[in-house]
Amino acid sequence: MSSIHAHTVLIVASILFVLGLVGVLTRKNVIFILLSIEIMLNAAGLAFIAAGAKWQQPDGQVMFLFILSMAAAEVSVGLALVLQIHHQHKTLDVEQLKELKD
Repeated sequence: MSSIHAHTVLIVASILFVLGLVGVLTRKNVIFILLSIEIMLNAAGLAFIAAGAKWQQPDGQVMFLFILSMAAAEVSVGLALVLQIHHQHKTLDVEQLKELKD
């Protein structure tokens, strides 16, 4: 991290987070929404790593491990839900799933 400044890494992390947020807000497919959430989680992990490296503390790496385990749990539960939704409704479009609620 000595050759790359922490603020540069934080800018990259914030760009990744915004891209993930835009993906969550604009996509209609559940799988793409889950991928966007993964991008947001990785951006948060990158920010923790950069902050930990800036202050020479291992706390950022520990938080990244927690984020990584949370992302793995989110993927497993999310994909199980996606498979169940597709099996029952034959679609993954969020707009059509909202219509089923009415």
